[in-house]
Amino acid sequence: MTLSKLLTALAFGAALAAPFCAAGAHAADAAPAARDGAHDFDFDLGVWKTHITRRVHPLTGSGETIRLTGTVTIRKVWDGRGQLEEIEADGPKGHWEGMTLFLYNPQAHQWSMNFANSSNGTLATPMVGSFENGRGELFAQDTLDGRSILVRAVWSDITPTSHTYQESYSADGGRTWEVAFTAMKTKE
Repeated sequence: MTLSKLLTALAFGAALAAPFCAAGAHAADAAPAARDGAHDFDFDLGVWKTHITRRVHPLTGSGETIRLTGTVTIRKVWDGRGQLEEIEADGPKGHWEGMTLFLYNPQAHQWSMNFANSSNGTLATPMVGSFENGRGELFAQDTLDGRSILVRAVWSDITPTSHTYQESYSADGGRTWEVAFTAMKTKE
């Protein structure tokens, strides 16, 4: 039995016993507090070199990719409850710029990721999620070429001088995922 299932079972049992036991009135106090993730993205602050691989035609069966190289600058806003990320990269189709606003929701203990591409100047559908065991996962429902898809963003392999960001798409409700974008970030 997993820890979360055990805690759920214990909480359920305590709730049933509450009318019969004075100690049952305090069962809710024993539940673990939600983890505060307000500093989950602190590892990402600063200036990074980035090497990006982007799938040109995701979810079509095409393996064609392009590569970009550039710089990512990330700074705190709102005393760390938010972060602003600026991306500049160059590739075979020229210069590309993007901007991401990360916002922490202390009630939900989750982050949202709000991305804008300089070529169209609009915010993409926000992605929402959290970190667990050193890995961040945020999700959104979006559209690609007129069809509904799921998008998953993952931060992994996090060290003081490097980490990986991957964005994957699913057209089958999350049963299978295809990596559409990978950024390898490094510091000197």
